[in-house]
Amino acid sequence: MVAAGWTWGTATMNPQTGKTIFTLANKITIVRICAVPVFILLLLYYAKSVSHNDSNEIYRFGALLVFTAAALSDALDGYFARARNEVTRLGRILDPIADKSLLLSAIILLTRLKYPVMAPHFPIWFTLLVISRDVILILGAFIVDAMAGRVEVQPRIVGKIATALQMACVIWVLTGYSSFWFYKVVIAASIFTFLSGVLYLIDGLRQIEHSPHAHIPHHN
Repeated sequence: MVAAGWTWGTATMNPQTGKTIFTLANKITIVRICAVPVFILLLLYYAKSVSHNDSNEIYRFGALLVFTAAALSDALDGYFARARNEVTRLGRILDPIADKSLLLSAIILLTRLKYPVMAPHFPIWFTLLVISRDVILILGAFIVDAMAGRVEVQPRIVGKIATALQMACVIWVLTGYSSFWFYKVVIAASIFTFLSGVLYLIDGLRQIEHSPHAHIPHHN
């Protein structure tokens, strides 16, 4: 079937490049996005059971399984994209959407939930740090795009470590295992989250500085 210049069959093709858009990596990313509302629903049902003093651990374990599978798929789609040489613009857009929607929903809900005694939870300052960084980076991306004409996001190891630590913290909370080391990991995640935000902002400022749009001569 052909519609609006796109060919739909076993795969969707870009009419300009002739390359597949719905690659295996992108399909995995889309499944991860679809897993987010399932994860949220399971957490909300668990929160409801806790509020009624009748904790239904099935919901918690279900949320843990969904989140863990989604977190593992984050590494899987990146591997397939590189190994199969199928890195696409759609993938670059969907991947951060999948990551941020999954992590932010988890961190926000696990900050508000009233878990049984001794279970770990996210401190409010950590949640505010994660949200603030992502909001600033999103606004910064719009500003860079407006001033430089385009946004080039270069993945940094610090950002990957921050994401990995955040995911590890979420999984830790969902296990319900309380430990002194949990808050040490949260602090480490906070440090890398802050540093990654600073580095991405510096990258954005450099893009603006080196953009031809930012050096328009003024005539008297």
